[in-house]
Amino acid sequence: MAIGRIGPQVKRSYQSYGFFVKLSATVVLGLCFVIVWSVFSNYSVTSQRETFDDIAEPVSAKSNGKVSNSQVHSDKIVPKKEKNDSVEQRFKSGLDLGDEGKKINNGSVPLNPVKKPENGGGGGDAKLSKKDDESKTGEDEGSEVEEEEVIGEKGGNEGSDGEGDATATANADANANESVEEDANFINAEDLDQEAPEEESGGSQRVNRKASGPVFDPKKRYTWKLCNTRSKHNYIPCIDIESATGRLQGYRHRERSCPRSAVMCLVPLPHDGYRTPVRWPESKGKILYKNVEHPKLAAYIKTQDWLVESGDYLTFPQNQSVFKGGVQHYLDSIEEMVPDIELGKNIHIVLDIGCKDSSFTASLLEKGVLTLTLGLKDDLVDLAQVALERGFPAVVSPLATRRLPFPSGVFDAIHCGECSISWHSNGATKIILEMNRILRPGGYFILSTKHGSIEAEEALSTLTPSICWNILADKTDELSDIGMKIYQMPEENNIYELRRKKVPPLCKENENPDFAWYAPLKTCLHTVPEAIEQHGAEWPAEWPKRLHTFPEWMNNREKLTADSEHWKSIVNKSYLVGMDIDWSTIRNILDMKAISGGFAAALSDQNVWVMNVVPVHAPDTLPIIFERGLLGVYHDWCESFGSYPRSYDLLHADHLFSRLKNRCKQAIVIVVEMDRLLRPGGWVIIRDKVEILNPLEEILRSLHWEIRMTFAQDREGILTAQKTMWRP
Repeated sequence: MAIGRIGPQVKRSYQSYGFFVKLSATVVLGLCFVIVWSVFSNYSVTSQRETFDDIAEPVSAKSNGKVSNSQVHSDKIVPKKEKNDSVEQRFKSGLDLGDEGKKINNGSVPLNPVKKPENGGGGGDAKLSKKDDESKTGEDEGSEVEEEEVIGEKGGNEGSDGEGDATATANADANANESVEEDANFINAEDLDQEAPEEESGGSQRVNRKASGPVFDPKKRYTWKLCNTRSKHNYIPCIDIESATGRLQGYRHRERSCPRSAVMCLVPLPHDGYRTPVRWPESKGKILYKNVEHPKLAAYIKTQDWLVESGDYLTFPQNQSVFKGGVQHYLDSIEEMVPDIELGKNIHIVLDIGCKDSSFTASLLEKGVLTLTLGLKDDLVDLAQVALERGFPAVVSPLATRRLPFPSGVFDAIHCGECSISWHSNGATKIILEMNRILRPGGYFILSTKHGSIEAEEALSTLTPSICWNILADKTDELSDIGMKIYQMPEENNIYELRRKKVPPLCKENENPDFAWYAPLKTCLHTVPEAIEQHGAEWPAEWPKRLHTFPEWMNNREKLTADSEHWKSIVNKSYLVGMDIDWSTIRNILDMKAISGGFAAALSDQNVWVMNVVPVHAPDTLPIIFERGLLGVYHDWCESFGSYPRSYDLLHADHLFSRLKNRCKQAIVIVVEMDRLLRPGGWVIIRDKVEILNPLEEILRSLHWEIRMTFAQDREGILTAQKTMWRP
């Protein structure tokens, strides 16, 4: 009976709770499946990716640093158009390029390369493809990938296929068009440069950030006015202090100090007008006086015979110099006093402090020595502008309380001829320690004076032994009556331990000798790098071999080689032949965002010099640039550059604006600075994202610059423009 009653009860209970039992069983089975799947799968439901840095594939030297298109990650994908689309499909609407052989003036270039003509024939469109499309494919292809990979930086590197595979075919026209079709794939990279870490060891690494958003407001229209400053046409915003207060007047030009508000005005042309500069190499012997005229220079000319006013020109007689007996006799004396100094061989990069006689730079250049003139702008006559007008490298940077914008151990020699440094002053110790910081171990410090003071002699006799500089020569030249001292920096650290007094003390191990942007001068002595993985441990190869030599301390040497080949291809295929630029008018070039000097190295066979700028927020690759025998400085493009107006013939900006998107408060100040630095008639080559180039083109038009060429594919583009004489 009892058992008979249990059966119906169980049946009723199952009917009441059967649904919940089934549901519970399903949930349990589902959880078991998830757990088993997560254990044996590469993906875990309990982990979330915080970064996508590891997605970037390493660049191989074999592929010249190219990354496949499958790596593209874009906020906005612009679909590719077919190659047979009409010519009217353009990066930005402009004038039609017209008939065969027509130059590109204020127009645009088609988004995609023109299809290769059959049988190697060539109508107007075919020649456009050869001259113009080819000129843009190389430079836009692969650069961003090269930048990140060369420096070994994490980031979302994306790219396209190889760039120069079709370089040898029987027919020249077919070769050109084939190359265009392969090279026209732009690199679609995110350009997310990681900020360089700020140093805790000193200085105020300035970081100006703005809220994320477009670099340029496409709806904004700009009206321009001239700067109303006391410096007038020679205005250098962060060096010429324009305050009228007496206190600041006492510190004028003594240290870098930028205006509180952004400089949005245009520097006027010289009062008596501006004329196209004398071309190189004729400019070595004469320049247009009106282009560099200022009252202090006029007074200085009257007391010198190495520069002579002759009609509209300043001329530089070959046998005249501030050094009596001539600059050639002066250089011969240096090599005779120290035979180990072989100018143009083991000595290739020289810093000339306190520019006085640019004929010194000219004579060194003939010997194969690249000299960077450092204008101190210390209220004495500063001839850095004259050097730039002659076509010689120069930069303006006061030397008082902060480090110079160079890495450590990069100059083969430093020359200080009547450089107005008071060696007996309180700050002389810091200054000579700064010379020691930037001088290459085993490098030479050459000091010459006409009227040496007893105080300065006594000060140097104390300062130089304290940092273990070995004096190699100390004599007065009978012909020139110039007192010359030549010192050599130590090559090993054990000599520092032999000092009786450990003053100045050695710097701490965590003190970064390369940190130089707004870093105060130190009172400690940096040790000499001795490990093979440190730059400066070995003397570089002789020029020009050092240009293509990558020592052990350089990481990713295969990628550096690939980067050099990449830029060589771009320059030869595009910049030199396809942009309608008259390179006979180009001498001074500014690469506004250099990586490893590949662009400058590609131009080494041309009659130009390149100032390579490594932005302070980017990874530090400037030691690599100097090691290759090239010149460069650190700089923050949210501020004004240390040079005179109208210093450069060509500005090169490769993805500069996209890198500064979240850094500068107003990116427009960079355009204003470009207008200040570029000479009328000078050129800019800007490569960046289309959403940046579109409004940037309109900004340049508002400045009355002539847009010579635009080209784009997907999200990447290039813009070439020429500055005019226009002033508001």
